[in-house]
Amino acid sequence: MIQTFKHFLAGLALATATALTAPAPAFAQVASTELFKPVVVINGKAVTNFEHQQRIMMMKLFRSPGDLEEEALKALIDDRLRFLAADEMGLALTDEQIVEGETEFAGRANLSREQFIQALEGAGVARESYRDFVAAGLLWRQVVATRFAPLAQAQVTETDIQHAIAATSRRGGGVKVDFAEIILPANTPAAAAQAERIAAELGGTNMSDAAFSSAARRYSASPSRARGGRVPEPVPLGNLPGQIAQAFLTLPPGGVTEPFPIPNAIAIFQLRRMIDSADPGEETVALEYARFLIPGGRTEDTLAQAAKIRTRVDSCNDLYGIAKGLPANRLTRETKAAGDVPGDIAIELAKLDPGESSTALTSGNALVFLMLCGRTTATLADDSAAGTSGVAPRQSDGRADTDDEDQARASEAAAAASAEEDPAPTAVEGVPEVRRAAVRQQLINQIVASYAESYLAELKANAIITYP
Repeated sequence: MIQTFKHFLAGLALATATALTAPAPAFAQVASTELFKPVVVINGKAVTNFEHQQRIMMMKLFRSPGDLEEEALKALIDDRLRFLAADEMGLALTDEQIVEGETEFAGRANLSREQFIQALEGAGVARESYRDFVAAGLLWRQVVATRFAPLAQAQVTETDIQHAIAATSRRGGGVKVDFAEIILPANTPAAAAQAERIAAELGGTNMSDAAFSSAARRYSASPSRARGGRVPEPVPLGNLPGQIAQAFLTLPPGGVTEPFPIPNAIAIFQLRRMIDSADPGEETVALEYARFLIPGGRTEDTLAQAAKIRTRVDSCNDLYGIAKGLPANRLTRETKAAGDVPGDIAIELAKLDPGESSTALTSGNALVFLMLCGRTTATLADDSAAGTSGVAPRQSDGRADTDDEDQARASEAAAAASAEEDPAPTAVEGVPEVRRAAVRQQLINQIVASYAESYLAELKANAIITYP
């Protein structure tokens, strides 16, 4: 099932962890006789005090910022508009679809549906409130798919796809990406909830370089935070993990990607500029890398140890001397297909040449000394419709070669709409079909998400909203 509500994943995990230990709250702040009186009416459909208090409770569990009474009311108004839009189009959910949605949602906290509902109820969130929250998103997906997916698919032409693909190779020339990053830690339920909230606010937007840098200095856990998130050197587009590379293809300068979940963190990136290069366009197909663990986490002492190691090693082979006599798990060396490398490691390796190292990551209570041993690439001679596909892979080993909720739901609905409605792509000579399909889907998703956001804003502007 296509994932939904990704920006609330960590909040749900936090709700579960909190609910398992917290006593059920009372509704002392609203007298029982007042619970089911309306606080707002949208096109004749009321939102009650009870629903408002329930959403406030959920937002407290999610550690949402701002005035929770006001933000909860806004969210409920939007959900009412989603329900009304679906009703106007004759769309409805079966009990089975809702149960499936609740189950999928609960599974993200590694719980069964019943376990998750029990945990929420333990924190005072009623089963019906969870059901309505899930149903609003599922129906919005149907609305968006029905109204906008066919239109978006018709708008994405072969020329659009080829233009996007050509950006990776420029007909034989490579492209480098100048970008900044924010790595939001999500290694505890509380940190994950905070990361999801920040990612939902920043992801998918356009920001000035200064604003993104300020956010990086405030929130990022990466060493690049000291530079405002700026990656020191432009990175060849083909070095980057596929999803991130494809996201950069469709961003304008200043554009911020949607959030990318990585182990124990969430990453977002800002495109500063694309740089044409005379080097051949190459795409990474496999990576060989080593991880040497330095116990003690990220401290001045462990970073000093890493700096000493860096002066003693020129290649991954040299790390065996460093690890001699230590437990075997202190040093690991792996070769993996590019798509199989964990996201946090892949992002760091993209910035490295063979023989270079990074200390941006931690693993448990250890600093990771990460070294790129080698990169296997395929040269992209021409990715246009008339061109040819890549040549044989080439190995570089460093010795022989040193070379907010509405946005979230709109984006998820866009992904679901394209996945459910998108016909099989037409073959184009010289362009790998998997790559073409990924680019096409990215373009469709962006169009659909934009339509969905505008449509919700239009519904709100045209609604009759009264406060009894």
